[in-house]
Amino acid sequence: MRWRLFGMIGALAAVLVTVTLLGLAAPGSAQSQASTPPGTLPEGYVGAETCKGCHEEAFEKFSHTKMGRLFLRQPRNSTEGLACESCHGPGKAHVDAGGGKGKGGMVTFAKNDPTPVEKRNATCLGCHTKGARIFWQGSAHDSRNVACTSCHKVMEDVSPRAQLARETVMDTCGSCHPQKRAAQMRSSHMPLREGKMTCTSCHNPHGTVTPALLKENSLNDTCFTCHAEKRGPFLWNHQPVLESCANCHDPHGTNHDAMLKLAKPRLCQQCHTEAQHPSRPYGPIGTQQKYTMGRSCNDCHVAVHGSNHPAGRVFTR
Repeated sequence: MRWRLFGMIGALAAVLVTVTLLGLAAPGSAQSQASTPPGTLPEGYVGAETCKGCHEEAFEKFSHTKMGRLFLRQPRNSTEGLACESCHGPGKAHVDAGGGKGKGGMVTFAKNDPTPVEKRNATCLGCHTKGARIFWQGSAHDSRNVACTSCHKVMEDVSPRAQLARETVMDTCGSCHPQKRAAQMRSSHMPLREGKMTCTSCHNPHGTVTPALLKENSLNDTCFTCHAEKRGPFLWNHQPVLESCANCHDPHGTNHDAMLKLAKPRLCQQCHTEAQHPSRPYGPIGTQQKYTMGRSCNDCHVAVHGSNHPAGRVFTR
């Protein structure tokens, strides 16, 4: 009897869900309507169909994007219902002037658009204010007048996600940061080329309260999100590690093992120039030869990030 009762409840729930979905998909529902009809447009607006009359190719591309499907077919509020004019501004003056670039005071978002970048970005931030963008004001990109449309392309789908101006995040960031992108081509690099992570795995391009737009509170905290075993605390701490991982590593890529800035033992000799070892590491015989063979300093000092061994003062255990 109990199982029969549960079955009846489940069937009733399925019927209610079906009715609800049918109601949402009904022709007269608000979500199924296209952009705001011409008769209900605010003063100065002409509607998306008028825009389509002259900009049919751009309109067709936009209609297949995420924003286009939302604005043109299922607007959630009156602003989205304005479709093209929700971003470009009212188009009546533009139409009355016979169209043409720069006529009617419309915002085009082109690189040569005289509209200030701050005003163009304000259009995007009118909807995209929360989440990762709460620190945009005063951020590195904002203070350098980087436009939202420098990284994002709204009118057509170029990337699988985030409406990026290039196909991938690395290509988009690399258009302004070519040196960092070039570092990814080196033999020892983070797996960005392989698609296992992106620039935004460590950085938030929309602004943070930390240097270099890092997502975490510090460089070390950013590294520890993946390399937790290096965090510690250790009984014996290696001070350069506590200070910054970048003392020894270049996170964007190098031609040395483990993305080290210099080859060993030269890297270690930046601090340990003559500490219990000959100052001339590359010798023909004896200690000098042992000093450079195999893993060099790490042949003996295996726990350079820190040691928990009672006898690990010099990180040999």
